[in-house]
Amino acid sequence: MAKVTFVPGSGTLAAYLSGEIDHHAAQTLRREIDAQVDDRLPELLTLDFSGVTFMDSSGVGLILGRGRHVSALGGRLTVQNPPRAVRRMLDLAHITYA
Repeated sequence: MAKVTFVPGSGTLAAYLSGEIDHHAAQTLRREIDAQVDDRLPELLTLDFSGVTFMDSSGVGLILGRGRHVSALGGRLTVQNPPRAVRRMLDLAHITYA
């Protein structure tokens, strides 16, 4: 089961993801992240994957969709701290990360 913890800042919103991100979890995370983005309208949304233990292609869709969503609201997205298993999926999808 995946979880997300939010840390808002001045014009920023960090979402710390943990657990396993599969199809079911990605849907729940999408709703939670979008609600926070819609409420806070951050200039920068950071998705931190340091606590993620597994991610399938649904996680890639989660990232791409959140990028489109925050971009439509005038913001941008960054992805950071993916563990090795997640980095492999991001590399295959050509998603950059820090």
